[in-house]
Amino acid sequence: MRELNLSDVARGASQAPILEVVDATHRFGDVVALDNVSLTARRGEFLTLLGESGSGKTTLLRITAGLERPTRVGRISIDGEDVTHVPADKRNCTTVFQHYALFPHMSVGQNIEYGLRLRGESGGARRKNAERALDMVRLTGLYDRRVHQLSGGQRQRVALARAIVTEPAILLLDEPLGALDEKLRVDMQVELKDLHERLGITFVYVTHSQEEALTMSDRIILMQRGEIIQEGPPTDLFDRPINQYVADFMGVENLLEGTLEAVSGERAKVRIGEQSLGGIWSGGDVQAVGSRVCLAVRAERVRLSNSNTGGDGQDDGINRLPCRSGATIYKGKYVDRTLDTQIGQIKARIWDRDADLADLASLWWREDECAVTQVIKAIEA
Repeated sequence: MRELNLSDVARGASQAPILEVVDATHRFGDVVALDNVSLTARRGEFLTLLGESGSGKTTLLRITAGLERPTRVGRISIDGEDVTHVPADKRNCTTVFQHYALFPHMSVGQNIEYGLRLRGESGGARRKNAERALDMVRLTGLYDRRVHQLSGGQRQRVALARAIVTEPAILLLDEPLGALDEKLRVDMQVELKDLHERLGITFVYVTHSQEEALTMSDRIILMQRGEIIQEGPPTDLFDRPINQYVADFMGVENLLEGTLEAVSGERAKVRIGEQSLGGIWSGGDVQAVGSRVCLAVRAERVRLSNSNTGGDGQDDGINRLPCRSGATIYKGKYVDRTLDTQIGQIKARIWDRDADLADLASLWWREDECAVTQVIKAIEA
């Protein structure tokens, strides 16, 4: 089992995709789990399938693994091989599940060696590779430990070691951190990202957690009701949602619906009540003037002021609204304040206590810190 260096990954990234799923459709009775979905993954990429329950992300992963036969598919290829009709145990990929699926009657080492044993590898070689895999997941010396003696985080690492010991072209991970407590889950995010960088193989990761997706991914595919809604690097989905549903799912607190006044290049103007506010157009094809649109601004981008104008009396490139204080919620690391404005309530997130003003007059945010996008809240059933 070898670790790839960064030049290996860079060369691979310029080659053909290591994974291709073309026009996959899958039904469970009358329920459409996947609706003509296609995806690719690059060699060495950390690709995350993100979405709420029932979005189709796990079905897409299981079809890739060969654990589910799609109702219809154009092609599935892994590392250049067409595996559309190849059974799961013959595909060059391995799946890590949420609930580990470890054998309780086996030791840690025997669990890790299981796939190597099925391949007919000799006992000495199996142990050597198993111990190397344990080193990679930071469990050195636990070869003879029993599974019931391990913590939840250690069991997850054993499941990872068992998956990587067979040197798959792709590692598929189905919500592997879902059963862990919050602190351990955060720690494991860092370890998974580090493991990915050391191995250099492709990870395809399924989660419903925006935090996990943003923390670990090179690219995110956001799914809803069997369709891909938006894909791109984490910064695109975080700052440039393609519609209101994406903005809401990615945790944007302030979603203000209004009418599109103008678009010039990437800049857009929106009329909300009596206010004209600016932002960056992120909604794909530009809508006609007069269309309903949504201005999306994150709470941490909203600042407070004890004045109704900027310091020099100018507010170029700034959205500013007079406001009054509303509810305040203490969150430990920060404070959320709800502020009443003439266009409705707006939430501000205050990390610096010195920025929390008592003599509040207005709130403001920069036009290039908010997105103007389509008003699509959900796919119609």
